Amino acid sequence: MVAPADGATIGWGIVGCGWVARDYGAPAIACSGNGRLVALCDPDPAVLDAIAPGDRTVARSTGIEQFLRTPGLQAVYVAAPNHAHRTLVEAAAAAGKAVLCEKPMATVAADAEAMVAACARSGVFYATAFDQRFHPAHRKALELLRAGAVGRVTAARLVYACWVGASWSADNWRIDPARAGGGAFFDLAPHGLDLLAMLLGEPLEEAAILGQRRVHAYAQAPGGVDDGAMLVASTRSGVLAQLHVAYNCPEYLPRRRLEIVGDAGQLTLLDTMGQTPGGTVSLSTEAGSREIAVEGIERSPFALQIEAFADHLLGRRRFGFEPQADLQTMTLLSRLRDAVADQGAS
Repeated sequence: MVAPADGATIGWGIVGCGWVARDYGAPAIACSGNGRLVALCDPDPAVLDAIAPGDRTVARSTGIEQFLRTPGLQAVYVAAPNHAHRTLVEAAAAAGKAVLCEKPMATVAADAEAMVAACARSGVFYATAFDQRFHPAHRKALELLRAGAVGRVTAARLVYACWVGASWSADNWRIDPARAGGGAFFDLAPHGLDLLAMLLGEPLEEAAILGQRRVHAYAQAPGGVDDGAMLVASTRSGVLAQLHVAYNCPEYLPRRRLEIVGDAGQLTLLDTMGQTPGGTVSLSTEAGSREIAVEGIERSPFALQIEAFADHLLGRRRFGFEPQADLQTMTLLSRLRDAVADQGAS
């Protein structure tokens, strides 16, 4: 673990300063209570200036080498496009910095394995940024499931969808298969796969998938990525799961829903998936349906994740998630992504 100079906070740096870092990563560090932002790295100076504008205490670099030499830098949040993850994680590990890397871990499983190995060799802590693990609603759902609130779990159904048009951002690398590694499935499904594994207490194993290239022009073009996908799967113990992810669902439609069904009840979570806090949890049983109060529901899952990571480095508590489980998710994700790609345009 890191032994920070002040014994109380962790000095964070962000490499890859797009909208996720700007709107969620940096604010999460700022409000985490045990972290401080000390450095930013991005090849575009204008992008660098959009985060913590005017704050002269934050070092800004267009190159990774200079960034990693920033005084007080202890942990690196990697939010660059997926194809760059391995290079950046390996560089951070070699410099002795702890790493929190965005999902998916990489564009191919071999790169993800190399990242984890590099961190292990350097003795630095690695974690994947599955922030949904820390959403208070999902933690409450886990508590209820462990207490037997729905009886023996039989099925899980998850919808995580949004609208991602070709001009969605200034540089929409998520629809570039070379940089993203895939489309809607590869981008959105990691959160669902990881969250279901946490809630069910075991990963999904047997799985089949159908991809969709139906709405957006980039999806229907030769070599384009999927704009939707539907997964059906099961765990080793026999829980059935369905996961629908999409880039072709208008934002004004209901599009974020999680149901955990058992032989004695059902948990329903609405609007809990995603970067923002909030949402609701309800429990339906033979006695009727009721909404469950969730302590801390207003807190950002990003901030809670940052706090948990920093607390681990400070020796206050264990982070609670191992990279080997992330690699297992990455392997399944890669296999299913390849199946979607093989299906071609429809």
